[in-house]
Amino acid sequence: MDTEGARTDRLGLLLDQFDKAREMAQVRLTGLGDEEYLWEPVPGCWSLRRRGEAATPRAFGPGEWVLDLGAADIPASEYAEVARQAVGGMTLAKIADDWSVSVERVEQILAHTGEPEPDVTPITTIAWRLGHLHYQFAGGWEWTFGERLQDPKLMVDFSPSAALTLERFWPVIDRWRESVGAVTEEQLDTVGFSQYPYGSDPDDPFISVLSGGNLEFIHHMAEIALLRDLWRARFTTGG
Repeated sequence: MDTEGARTDRLGLLLDQFDKAREMAQVRLTGLGDEEYLWEPVPGCWSLRRRGEAATPRAFGPGEWVLDLGAADIPASEYAEVARQAVGGMTLAKIADDWSVSVERVEQILAHTGEPEPDVTPITTIAWRLGHLHYQFAGGWEWTFGERLQDPKLMVDFSPSAALTLERFWPVIDRWRESVGAVTEEQLDTVGFSQYPYGSDPDDPFISVLSGGNLEFIHHMAEIALLRDLWRARFTTGG
């Protein structure tokens, strides 16, 4: 591996990681068409749908097309995160507000973190995953470097066009990267430097927010890459 010029400072490591992930993601998304973008590999997927055809009770978006979102709950895969928030000093009321569930539901999860329920997180389409990243990074910038006024879930006018989506998506990602590149060491350690309203950002040092944002970008892009592979192989039969 060529490490010449690699940064070893805290911010530099996170920026290099993000830059490499962004480069790989753009290559993997080349040639994405509308049919593949909206492809549902199994019944019951979460996706992007016309407002009147939304399949979930909390689908959101400012325009004709909305992103599926189910009834408020915390998936089993996030139980450890709930426990971390509680150990970190967040009140049950704040945790419940972050996840849009009742305090009683948080208490149930904390009482049974050693016995996780089966994870019923739905399979989602490429359109859903790109939309999810799009509004999170748009909102992340607004609530860190912007005016901290707009609801992230209303900032992105979702589109059924893969080309238009990507045309709008990359500038949002690049604006985030440019602003993060100017963050100071003091700001990295500042709790609440990001006030993003969905999640624990206001209670975390910004370096933790950056690390989490990188992981979010990487894991969703990896899932999109897998869906692209499955799309290409969907009519292949093995012997």
